[in-house]
Amino acid sequence: MKRICYISLVLMSVIVLASCRDTETYAERLGKERAAISKYLNDSAVTVISEAQFERQNYTTDVRKNEFVLIASNGVYMQIVREGCGEKIKDGETVDVLCRFRERNLKTDSVQLSNDYGVSNASFPEKMSVRNTSGTFTAAFVGGRKSPMFNAYGSTSVPSGWLTPFTYIKVGRQTTPDGEIAKVRLIVPASQGQYHATVNTYPCLYDITYERGR
Repeated sequence: MKRICYISLVLMSVIVLASCRDTETYAERLGKERAAISKYLNDSAVTVISEAQFERQNYTTDVRKNEFVLIASNGVYMQIVREGCGEKIKDGETVDVLCRFRERNLKTDSVQLSNDYGVSNASFPEKMSVRNTSGTFTAAFVGGRKSPMFNAYGSTSVPSGWLTPFTYIKVGRQTTPDGEIAKVRLIVPASQGQYHATVNTYPCLYDITYERGR
């Protein structure tokens, strides 16, 4: 009887150890996230510039050189494709902002959500209410059932990474042929991303336009 109990304990120990080996640690998931970001940067020949260089360039990124600025405080890489027309969101102001975007999972190298032009749900721009409080931006999705992000991830919380550009871009409406709305490209780590990305620890590449609502 003792021999049977001993064998059972050994088998249980083996099962537990095997299970532990099959479970990724958070550090391992972060390592894979960093690897996915590095692969994109290398494969796309991205030139990463510092925030100091970004400031010297008058807060612009050279798209011809495929420049992205790395924001040290949150790990977001940002390329300002177009600064936009109109004005920046003022301190104390709350603005409805319409977005068209394409979300690409860099870990799987696949587009997993989009509402930009040319896709079936392009008629529904993402709508969010954005507030500037002394330079700190907060936002929530307000499109209800028409919100692609809410429908996909079940949350009205806007990924923090999406708010990074507001310090640098103008949010207006296109009223002239030359008055193009703001467009950015963002590499957003899991800590700054949507709910599913945060839980599963993967980075996303976003192409986003920002337009002031009526």
